[in-house]
Amino acid sequence: MTRAVPRTSFHSSGLIRRLADLGMVDVVEPGNAFAEKLGEWIHFADAITLSAVHGGGKAGTQSMQPEARCAAAAEIGNEFERIRTFLITSITRSFAPNSGRTHIQLPSLQPELPMNFTTAYAPYRRFYEAHQRDMELSIRPLRTNTREAVGRASPSLRKLAELDAALETILRDRESKLLLRVPALLRRRFEELFKEHQQQLTDKQTSEDPAGWMQKGGWMARFCNEMQMLLLAEVEFRLQPTMGLIEAFRQDTQ
Repeated sequence: MTRAVPRTSFHSSGLIRRLADLGMVDVVEPGNAFAEKLGEWIHFADAITLSAVHGGGKAGTQSMQPEARCAAAAEIGNEFERIRTFLITSITRSFAPNSGRTHIQLPSLQPELPMNFTTAYAPYRRFYEAHQRDMELSIRPLRTNTREAVGRASPSLRKLAELDAALETILRDRESKLLLRVPALLRRRFEELFKEHQQQLTDKQTSEDPAGWMQKGGWMARFCNEMQMLLLAEVEFRLQPTMGLIEAFRQDTQ
């Protein structure tokens, strides 16, 4: 049985909420703020492209037969779930110490005090960016294949697929640059948690014990938990456009 694809919530991304909860970004209320920000991203030439796609006549795509539509919807839903499960499993296993060999592994804990935060954080930045590359390599072709399947279903869905293709082209570079900022924001969190840990030692007048850094409540354990939550939230964020296409396909089929 095909599992239900999670419903989209474009103005309430889990990634943005996580970043805001950690004090790494400011919260932006939905509504006009979203429209204004999107307007800043789309230049005049891009607006002309979108207008041409949106205003053109419906492409001459014949609607699929009901049986074919159901089969296509099930196929793209299964592929979506396969990619999503692969990425989530890869992230969770990379943080598990006894999960066996994985192609991305959490850096080994260095017991030395981080005298230079940029240098100490560098292995974790590379770790996060490796997962981001996995997401990019898996999700972009998934979105393309889903869009092609949706576009063959009916004239109205063909128009939606064309709009999605145009928006992906227009927003891709800006979105990529913003997502690449997440590892940089995490460096600030890395430093913040360590300084908080040092202050607690001073307040309690206790000595440093690196063996406790990864124990429950330890500053490094907290950092790794937060990094894992952000990675999982980023997977869902990157999957949202594909989720929207699948939802539209299923609603149109029903």
